[in-house]
Amino acid sequence: MAELRVGIDALDRALIDLLVARADHIDRAIELKPAEGLPARIDDRVAEVIGNVRTLAEARGLDPALAETLWREIIEWSIRREAAHLGG
Repeated sequence: MAELRVGIDALDRALIDLLVARADHIDRAIELKPAEGLPARIDDRVAEVIGNVRTLAEARGLDPALAETLWREIIEWSIRREAAHLGG
């Protein structure tokens, strides 16, 4: 169990690193969206991301409903972050 826990902890660190990288991309979107007149929430993009995530999860053997739940939280956090900077 100790080795397994070390592996899980390493994966958690890697996931955090990936979430930081994703947040960096959101920050870049905050910089770019005003020039393109884009709002924080773009419903078509949300649907596209969720569809992509469900497809990827299913292809890799992960419960698509779990992936969707996780990504909806990440997406909503990202939209709130963008909206705080962009207004609306």
